[in-house]
Amino acid sequence: MRVVGMRLRLTVFAALAGAIALGGCMGGDDDSSSDKAVAKYDGKPVTITLWTGFSDRELGVIKGVTEDFHKKNPKITVKVLGAVDDDKIIAAARGGNSPDVAHSFSTDNTGAFCSSGAWIPLKPYMDRDGVSADSFPESVQGYTQFEGNQCTLPMLADVYGLYYNKDLLSKAGVKEPPKTFSELTADAKKLTQRSPDGKIEVAGYVPTWGFYENQAVHYAPQFGAEWTDDQGNSTLSSDPGWTKMITWSKDLVDWYGYDNLVRFQAGAGDEYSAQNAFERGKIAMMIDGEYRTAFIATEHPDLNYGTAPMAVDDDQPDLYGGGYVTGSIIGIPKGAENRAAAWELVKYLAYDEHALATLSNGLRNVPTTDASLHSPELKPSENFTTFLKVFPNEHSATNPITAAGAAYQEAAEEFFAKYQTGKVPDLQGGLEELDKQIDDQLAQITQGQTP
Repeated sequence: MRVVGMRLRLTVFAALAGAIALGGCMGGDDDSSSDKAVAKYDGKPVTITLWTGFSDRELGVIKGVTEDFHKKNPKITVKVLGAVDDDKIIAAARGGNSPDVAHSFSTDNTGAFCSSGAWIPLKPYMDRDGVSADSFPESVQGYTQFEGNQCTLPMLADVYGLYYNKDLLSKAGVKEPPKTFSELTADAKKLTQRSPDGKIEVAGYVPTWGFYENQAVHYAPQFGAEWTDDQGNSTLSSDPGWTKMITWSKDLVDWYGYDNLVRFQAGAGDEYSAQNAFERGKIAMMIDGEYRTAFIATEHPDLNYGTAPMAVDDDQPDLYGGGYVTGSIIGIPKGAENRAAAWELVKYLAYDEHALATLSNGLRNVPTTDASLHSPELKPSENFTTFLKVFPNEHSATNPITAAGAAYQEAAEEFFAKYQTGKVPDLQGGLEELDKQIDDQLAQITQGQTP
């Protein structure tokens, strides 16, 4: 599934600012107890709108599933509009022209959607119809609600793990994918091939922050690193997992040579193209999401590769098998004209086993309910199956949802990248300053100020 918002760096701050501003122009009130919010669909013919970020082939998959919904609900016609990002959803809400159902690829916007009142609470509908968030793993529950307000539900998930080139591992004498970061480091060195002048021709593993899917959120569960404490304060300087993560990455960067990695990355190829360096055999191992299996099947079907859970901290081997989980969210904007019918579609896309299996087969993302994970309609490849196992693992996790969206992640990655270049002489002191920056930023956002 080629979904920009779920896989590229999360630069949603502008969208968040707009969403929070909605609290003023939309009132931010909670009308979840009103008759309008919990009214049942009356069975009369109605056309509802669904806005989604999907386009091209993937949009066809979505339309096919909405046609299945129409067959079950013949009086409800769904008009689907594709290639719609969160900025457009927010702008439409401000202008009083919201769709009936909105689909977002930015789970980090959940906090803004829920806290501003931009998307209505779904709990009254769920309670009425006997469906529960307990149908989803805890990681999914974490990114679909904010401070007790379930204003979104999931529609498929992205799950991260390790991709490895079987031919390159075999040639280097590596018999199985690494399970710990010390093993990954040792294997990366064995797998790296250099020219006589030291130029990297094949990288065993590229550790630089910001390259492809090297984002802090994707590694945090592998080190057991927590973003915040029970009071919601940033813990990058106090949780040892972060120091381990940053130090591991910096040590491997130093082994390669930072400048050597920069030169290698310049010719690595675009991440979402057939020139992707892993797909071309120029990288032996990398972290990535389940969607990469679909890219490889289309672009390099002869690539001999495998997938496995991502390596974990040597001191916490029990974490192995888990991974980072995120996904897309669906909800009903406050300005939706046909809430009752919209809820029927939201419920179908979030809970229906057939719908989720069909979406997973067509988009190659992980279905989000336990029933759909075990659906006989699901047709996973061997490499995709890895992610179906990582997804429900008790050690799989997502990142905290805050009113500041992904701002804290962006601040962390900016600092981590700076540290890798050797420009931060005091790691602990720098992390303490970073914690303060993140806490201050969140305080300003929640007070309705611009940081």
